[in-house]
Amino acid sequence: MNQENNVEEIKDNSFDSKKEKTTIIQTDVGAKDGLNKCPKCGSTDISPVGNGGKLKCHFCRHEFEPEKAEGLSGDISKLDGKVISSGAQDIVSGETDIVTLKCSGCGAEVVIDTNEALQARCHWCRNTLSINQQVPNGSVPDVVLPFYISKEDAKAEIQKFVSKRNFFAHPKFVKEFTTENICGVFFPYMIVDVNAHCRFTGQGEHQTRSYRVKSGDNYVTRYDADLYDVQREFDIEIDDLAVESSADKLDKNSEDKTNNVINAIMPFDLMNVVKWDANYLKGYTSEKRDLNIDQIKPHVSAQAKDVARFAANDSLQFYDRGVRWDSQDINVKGEKWSSAYLPVWLYSYQQKKGNKSVLHYVAVNGRTKEVMGSIPINMFRLLFVSILVGLIFFGIWCKVDFEGDVLFLTPGFITYFVIYYRYRNKDARHRHEVETRRKVLNLQQADKYVIDKKGLSNHIMTGANNNVVDAAGKQNFITKVIEQNNLNKK
Repeated sequence: MNQENNVEEIKDNSFDSKKEKTTIIQTDVGAKDGLNKCPKCGSTDISPVGNGGKLKCHFCRHEFEPEKAEGLSGDISKLDGKVISSGAQDIVSGETDIVTLKCSGCGAEVVIDTNEALQARCHWCRNTLSINQQVPNGSVPDVVLPFYISKEDAKAEIQKFVSKRNFFAHPKFVKEFTTENICGVFFPYMIVDVNAHCRFTGQGEHQTRSYRVKSGDNYVTRYDADLYDVQREFDIEIDDLAVESSADKLDKNSEDKTNNVINAIMPFDLMNVVKWDANYLKGYTSEKRDLNIDQIKPHVSAQAKDVARFAANDSLQFYDRGVRWDSQDINVKGEKWSSAYLPVWLYSYQQKKGNKSVLHYVAVNGRTKEVMGSIPINMFRLLFVSILVGLIFFGIWCKVDFEGDVLFLTPGFITYFVIYYRYRNKDARHRHEVETRRKVLNLQQADKYVIDKKGLSNHIMTGANNNVVDAAGKQNFITKVIEQNNLNKK
């Protein structure tokens, strides 16, 4: 964005903790709280319509296109230092949620609690007043991605997901389940672009032979492989890396909420975001941002490194036994942060477990129809079926001369865990490492043969880490962020 009055430069830290120039882009320039009027008739009775992101005036029926977000797109390779859109700036501690607007229609004062809504009707003239200027409490983002999937389509997807899991579902859940309870929610996210230079060095193995050899009374598989020194150096542009900016939803391993299923319905088509307009929230609920960039940065940094590491894999197909990176140097030259509201259709169910409770979600991406969920399980039925499967295989084992007697338990265990994970989907997550858009440029490769290794017992290279996802193991960091955030709220 080249408008001088919209840009401010300060000093701050980047991913690598070096002092970097920081540029602030004002995304609410020209925004005025109050009446958002239809461009044709001047009415304020406006709401989103259909699935194309258009807005519709309910007085004259005029439909019009949303305003595009300015200053947030551009050539990622030109990013230098840290760029922050104004809606992503730090939340001001103690900032009130109550905003008083003066109606320009009749002059009355209208009070809006931004913690609950960003619009209200004037009680005198019935005009709709909206919060458009960014309030420093995290309630107004830079951009919004309108709902594309209708409520009826979301209902059908949730019904289909649940219907496939009725047999082992908890009977109380089956009795109480209804798609009438679903609601559309705008969740807060940070969207990050990264311009970086990467240099990875290590070793990789290419299998040349596999064969069977006798070991005692049995045969085992052995492998021969060529070992190489491997180096990859390249520039990378990471486009629209999205991370939750609500402490509650960032905690994907929560014991009382199945937040991971909301994360699993990503990615969103972020190239279609539009400039913030409170009218898009009509008929939906929203959850405001409560985390700042510095709190999210370690998690974003880990995800960006994952994206870069997996990008390097495109040039490593030869190393079918894996690559062990001994050095992973990622120099972030530029980064850009903006805040967004993204659409989710959500069904929730509170399951009581003695003195504890678990909030199960079934979520549908409001743009792509991707669905994921967690279903309360009838543990008695699951255990009964798992034991029954184990007993059936035990009967088969008894009729067969097989020395591994304890292995008859394995089918029962497999049955239990397969069904449990299919219903709970505890490991479901957004695969940011491969689903985030990125571009590799100026790739330089160096591969040098070292030695032929014989008689290896493992089918993959010892210590291979080119397919390791570091961000998935950052829960200790996330837990600390959430605990500190909760303390700040008290």
